[in-house]
Amino acid sequence: MAQENNQPTPAEAEPKTDPEFIPAWGPRVEGEIFEYSTGGETYQGYLARNVNDETPRPAVLVVHEWWGLDEYARARADQLAALGFVALAVDMYGGGQVATHPDQAGEFSSQVMQDWPAARARFEAAMAQLRQHPAVADTGMAAIGYCFGGGVVMNMALSGMPLEAVISFHGAPTQAASARGEFEGVVQIHNGGADSLVARDDLSAMARALEAQGANVKVINYPQALHGFTNPDADALAEEFDLPLGYNAAADASSWQAALLLLDKTLNQ
Repeated sequence: MAQENNQPTPAEAEPKTDPEFIPAWGPRVEGEIFEYSTGGETYQGYLARNVNDETPRPAVLVVHEWWGLDEYARARADQLAALGFVALAVDMYGGGQVATHPDQAGEFSSQVMQDWPAARARFEAAMAQLRQHPAVADTGMAAIGYCFGGGVVMNMALSGMPLEAVISFHGAPTQAASARGEFEGVVQIHNGGADSLVARDDLSAMARALEAQGANVKVINYPQALHGFTNPDADALAEEFDLPLGYNAAADASSWQAALLLLDKTLNQ
């Protein structure tokens, strides 16, 4: 009695490959030092992008907290790069300086805000250099900022910088811009409802000033959120330096989602 041969033929043994189902690679985010110069000084930003994506993408500038261009600002740039933007965490202090104590941070940030023409020149130099990068699309740009950086980007809008969107997270609403200009973009301000470092009157005055320059302004307050509510290190910094800071996961997630929706609407359409 003949035995059946159940072994597959060579043709059947070969796996069938359908080109339509070959998986694509996800984002591979890489960061690099990004230098730009103005006023005889060199600034060391951090550029993050998805190197698996060869299509030029819209750019977002990220302005750091008063501590300087630290790991938190770089992490936010990495997040934006993974989501399809080219992100530049700018260096507003020069030489990549990072403060290690609130007194030093206050000194650094005050020097920047008290000389607004120089601050604007630094930001403009970063924008101009960023536009030359081959990974950046020839479209509009946006800027986001945290604490000190939130104040910087709000003042950039007051100055009439060519940005499609400006987003501030627990930003200082001091009006430092010495010269005002028309701003046709959107300004989104995320503020902690329990933030003792941001005066409500100052925040309202900033919103009114931005509207007077033509901006579409939206202020979002998060109940019980303290200053620095987006930074997971805020609790540790509060304990170390006795500062009224605090991380708030719900406010962090909500504000980030709102920011991403605005970036998508203003930069990707």
